[in-house]
Amino acid sequence: MDLEKMKGLSVNLASFIPELPNYETLRHGEHYEIISKFAYLIGVPKRIFELDFEPPKIEIYNKLEKEKKARIIRNLCILRTQLERNFLKICQGIQREGRSMMAMPEYMPVNSMQQLSDDGINIYVNLKEPSPFLFNLNENIKNRINNCRDIFPDGIEWSYIANLFIMPNGLTESGTKKAAEFYYANMQYYPYQVYMNWPAEDEGNILYCDKKFVTLLYKWNNNEFQNLSLVSDVSEKTKSNIYTFIENSEKCVFIVDCENSDPYNLCAAIRNLDQNKLAKIDKIILFDDVHAASAWEMLASFIDLRVEYIMIERLKDNKSLADVKVAARTCKEFYSNNVDSFVLVSSDSDYWGLIEELPDANFMVMVEHDKCSYALKEVLIKSDIFYCYIDDFYAGGGEDIKLAAIQKELARSIKASLNLNLIHLMNEVLARTRITMNNEEFNSFIKRKLKNQLSLEIADNGEVELVYRYKKSSI
Repeated sequence: MDLEKMKGLSVNLASFIPELPNYETLRHGEHYEIISKFAYLIGVPKRIFELDFEPPKIEIYNKLEKEKKARIIRNLCILRTQLERNFLKICQGIQREGRSMMAMPEYMPVNSMQQLSDDGINIYVNLKEPSPFLFNLNENIKNRINNCRDIFPDGIEWSYIANLFIMPNGLTESGTKKAAEFYYANMQYYPYQVYMNWPAEDEGNILYCDKKFVTLLYKWNNNEFQNLSLVSDVSEKTKSNIYTFIENSEKCVFIVDCENSDPYNLCAAIRNLDQNKLAKIDKIILFDDVHAASAWEMLASFIDLRVEYIMIERLKDNKSLADVKVAARTCKEFYSNNVDSFVLVSSDSDYWGLIEELPDANFMVMVEHDKCSYALKEVLIKSDIFYCYIDDFYAGGGEDIKLAAIQKELARSIKASLNLNLIHLMNEVLARTRITMNNEEFNSFIKRKLKNQLSLEIADNGEVELVYRYKKSSI
């Protein structure tokens, strides 16, 4: 690519969205994972998942259909909805025709009953009395719904979701009658007419997308959901601009200032892009700092791009050398390694000087809402340099690196806090007690007494105690 084309690239990028010159009102892309999981569990018919124009996704259905705990809740909810919708007809069939619910496939789906039986769930409490059968369904749902907690993201309040499955006073005649009356009176508002415990307001399709569902879910509980990146993604327009920037480059490198970026947001952003369109990204260079998040050193294990990790030492604890290192390496990549395009991941306005001093290079900038100043965004807009927010990407793509980072740091911190060697400890104990053991006795005592009788106890306030339980008669 010649220099004149390279100079014009950023100008062309800005023209991609002429109706939104400030780039900040781009519509978020919709996500359907949470509503698809909820729709499966609450018993939305499979045919809805199979329709392209309906929000619930068939791939989620197929995945959950393989999980016993999810299957059980779904089939219990299907039977409950069908019993609620056909209660009078079922009663008439029992009283007038002497039929049992098992013999009414037009009202009670045999397939759901069979699957529950195959999964080891016995729900048949007097199939000639609808009310005890409904009580049993409600009891099973209440007792088993928490088995599905790990199906949903940790960032969503689980109790709000679980409560949607619980019929209020669902083990009593008065409770089930009240729930049925409310359901019949407001059935047109229920998503796909399946029963659930909610205010039943005219909100349109509450399962339209994750963002709508979770926002309403919190509203019903007098709360406000704020972590929208867990339920939505950046717009396809933003992704398209990123792909175009990379495609028009000869060789592209990500430059990441770790101190001024978030590893989980960046991981999620990269994993939510079409990996086939990232072929021209040569590598991601991480400029890490001792004051940055520890998860940066793990990023390479969670993305499919080549990562070069650089830990920057500090000469003074209060002075970072990241700015200088980033600037020097970016210049080296441009002048020596034929890199013509850079995705700069940082919210630090100091890097505007670097962008200004490399007018022949192409830049795209990834920032974060709370860290990026208005001044930086303004100068990027005026210079026709495209920027986007990495914390607008769907955050679900970064959940596993968050968990791994927590576990790694816990292991490191616990080891540092305990700092305990049982051999050294036993030698000190023997010295204080004036007891002598040969090697065999010594090793046997550690193996049989110490290892088997040491345990960690965690109090409700988080205090941890290493406890050694022993019998007074043992030596």
